[in-house]
Amino acid sequence: MTASVAALTSSVLAGSLGPAPSTLSVTSAFWLHHTTRLPGAEVTYRNYYVLLRVGEVFGACSFEAGELDPSYCADASGVSLDELIADGPLPVRIAALDAYLASVDPHHSAAGAEEIVLPAGTPDVRARARDAAVAGLLDVRPGWKVALIGVVNPLVDAITARGGICLPCDFNLRETASGLPVSRDMTEVIDAADAVVATGMTLSNGSFDVLLDRCRQQSKPLAIYAQTGSAVVRAFLGFGVAALSAEPFPFSQFSSRPTTLYRYPSRTDT
Repeated sequence: MTASVAALTSSVLAGSLGPAPSTLSVTSAFWLHHTTRLPGAEVTYRNYYVLLRVGEVFGACSFEAGELDPSYCADASGVSLDELIADGPLPVRIAALDAYLASVDPHHSAAGAEEIVLPAGTPDVRARARDAAVAGLLDVRPGWKVALIGVVNPLVDAITARGGICLPCDFNLRETASGLPVSRDMTEVIDAADAVVATGMTLSNGSFDVLLDRCRQQSKPLAIYAQTGSAVVRAFLGFGVAALSAEPFPFSQFSSRPTTLYRYPSRTDT
């Protein structure tokens, strides 16, 4: 059983899950600041990412403003993954761990991964297609309360369209586009919910293990939609995470053409 992010990290550093991370190095590192506002929306999303390339894959981690300076990337290329996993700032540790696990088992060839091709189109068309795929990870029953940790407005709509009652939680929003109040207390909405959907950014703010433990204790299905640490989250499938939407870099918001995400459908906890 994968108990926590710290336990997973220890296993990787010990070489228990594949080649020693000291044998794999970052070939390129970059930092992105991305903003977006969908048509008719009043909220501008501000996203920051650190990306680490290892061979054919990218490790990714989103983070809050001010957590990591772009200058960090100047010296990251050529560094072995064991150094970054063990000693980097938290967003870098997650991105490096993600790169390692994705290089060992890429999403595009992983057993159990369902390839979903998002259609070409405008940002709102692509966002709605992506979030409909995410909402379909859990069999939401009419009237179910679904905690949404990390608010994306089209995902709020997708949950509602399936008959669910959305309980949103986010540090950066006061209400959703549809007027739902947004809680800042993750445990409050988890405790009130029948099922939970959360973003991979819970890895980068250190709340993932709390989220995982609470859902395990209450036997509540947990689905994760992840650009951040998608291969990291995959290690918890069947061990607290019921289902995963993994979207490796390049992300859907950076293209108007068809792109791919990988769904890992619901799995029973072991």
